[in-house]
Amino acid sequence: MTIRFGLIGCGVMGEALLSRLLARGVYQPSEVIVSEPLLARQGFLQQEYDVTVTADNSSVFALASEVVFLAVKPQVFSAIAQELAGILEAAYSPLVISILAGVSLSQLEGAFPQLPIVRAMPNTPATVGAGITAMCLGAYTNTKHQQIAQQIFSAVGEVVEVSEILMDAVTGLSGSGPAYVALMVESLADGGVAAGLPRVIANQLALQTVLGTAKLLEESKIHPAELKDRVTSPGGTTIAGIAQLERSGFRSALIEAVRVAAQRSLELGK
Repeated sequence: MTIRFGLIGCGVMGEALLSRLLARGVYQPSEVIVSEPLLARQGFLQQEYDVTVTADNSSVFALASEVVFLAVKPQVFSAIAQELAGILEAAYSPLVISILAGVSLSQLEGAFPQLPIVRAMPNTPATVGAGITAMCLGAYTNTKHQQIAQQIFSAVGEVVEVSEILMDAVTGLSGSGPAYVALMVESLADGGVAAGLPRVIANQLALQTVLGTAKLLEESKIHPAELKDRVTSPGGTTIAGIAQLERSGFRSALIEAVRVAAQRSLELGK
């Protein structure tokens, strides 16, 4: 069977995408080739997913007829681009999808001249099919390419399309955001322990509170401020806690976290 999908780099995000694409039947194992430099990891991927595995990135680009998906670290982009530069005269033009933080469409199109490019930023909840991906389209993409990218990222969660100028902000918010939320869950649990709760119970309460609140906001479509007001009774416990969060600069800390992460994404692309 023809190789349709090539994956260069199979770390956490690459494997999450691979597993979901195969589970949903978007691609069959015989239609997939993956490049991975570590020998032990190669064996695992081949055994776990029954896909073709290689250490040669050029083979992925030469064989994948529909999509070449770049999931390596942005710091190695230049080396990967140089490695692939000699095989870009293929008769077909696969869609190149990049999830490299900070690497712009212009850089990608410079490395892969006249190929259709999609730049995207998924996040780690994609590993459980609950992620969100923002993507922007390059100069040589068409409706078919857009649909392919949409189908691929829909396998791991929701998809939004944005202009490229917003991609660094996306990286700072949804790309890095799971770490901020994890830190908040940990801190809530620590607060519970400080107030006398057993650690296991505190962890369960903190996690389910965040999950339930997110689900309530999603399903009710109400503004977060409205939900906050509903929970906050006059002179009660919640307003006392909120007042302390405000004194501690909770909002400002999160705003600044997104801002500096977005700035770092911009720096990574230079």
